[in-house]
Amino acid sequence: MNPVAFEIFGLSIRWYGILISLGMILGAFVAMRRAKKENISEERILDLVLVAIPAAIIGARLYYVIFNWEYYGGDLLRILNTREGGLAIHGGVIAGITAGYFFCKYHKLSFRKLADICAPSIILGQAIGRWGNYINQEAFGRPTNLPWGIMVDGIKVHPTFLYESIWNFAVLFLLLRYDARKKFEGELLVLYGVLYSVGRFFIEGLRTDSLMVGPFRTAQVISILIILGGSFIIYRERSKIQKI
Repeated sequence: MNPVAFEIFGLSIRWYGILISLGMILGAFVAMRRAKKENISEERILDLVLVAIPAAIIGARLYYVIFNWEYYGGDLLRILNTREGGLAIHGGVIAGITAGYFFCKYHKLSFRKLADICAPSIILGQAIGRWGNYINQEAFGRPTNLPWGIMVDGIKVHPTFLYESIWNFAVLFLLLRYDARKKFEGELLVLYGVLYSVGRFFIEGLRTDSLMVGPFRTAQVISILIILGGSFIIYRERSKIQKI
């Protein structure tokens, strides 16, 4: 598939950017609808989006560049060119959530409440954005004979982008279903982190283009840390509730 959707005045508009933008727009819409139910103005969510999304894009790019420094080092133009891919989800989420935290501190809002409102939007954006990897012919897995494998450079491989997109939509469904039964503010964000990381850990094991830290896959290391940290937070917060 041609990664270029169309051109405007000689500038190529790529499907990768279109799909990521679509995920962000739909995620913002969902967050605005959820915020309204919590008596938080939609304008406030738009303000948050204007802060968190640029931070997420910068964080996603920096994370990817740092772990690919041998390729990007010394070439500023290559670092700035994100249209052909090269955004790491973990870096984007970390930067976006950090920006959201300081946004809440500045506006004297409950970070935990806003985090729960936005958690489904984050995973929705990821689920949609993964299809940009398919169009760019990246983030695929090792060779397979399974009937749903896709052809890349003449080889049938695991469509890991598809596995992760399906898993992300499943996490979205679980978060929305669990929302009314959550035990503490912020639990939805923590559950998002844990559930996404479980799927990412196993899917990452199939990929052939993983970012590495020595002999370890970076995404798997980060996923384990999030699972352990998130599980501890859930245990601690629920223990506090039981003692009351």
